[in-house]
Amino acid sequence: MWAGQSKWDKGTEPMGEINVTPLVDVMLVLLIIFMVTAPLLSQGVNVDLPDAESPAMQQNVEPLVVSIQADGKLFIQKQAIELKQLAPRIEAIRKQKPGLPVFIRGDSKTPYGRVAEVMSLLETAGIRKVGLVTEPHR
Repeated sequence: MWAGQSKWDKGTEPMGEINVTPLVDVMLVLLIIFMVTAPLLSQGVNVDLPDAESPAMQQNVEPLVVSIQADGKLFIQKQAIELKQLAPRIEAIRKQKPGLPVFIRGDSKTPYGRVAEVMSLLETAGIRKVGLVTEPHR
């Protein structure tokens, strides 16, 4: 039989609490990761969207976003593009991904004529359905 001393002194009892320090460390790391990656999830260029009442759309596919800034500059996703290049570029993208939805993110100060021009060019590129992105009423 073993006659040595046990780990526990006779005057102390074992601690029955859970050490949460590693859990807090992991949660803080996850929080930092989400804070860094959240701004990267926005699509297109930053524009001041108009307010409108509309239900949120549920999608599984990342759409193709055409953004129009207040000064009329065009962007596909985050890449600047000239107006005359829009239709050929959209056609090339849609050949690779035929069912890709197309959304227009127009700044609230963008002239309506510019939005109509873009929609007309999208129609010549074979796009029959175009979504207009808005913000809910604030």
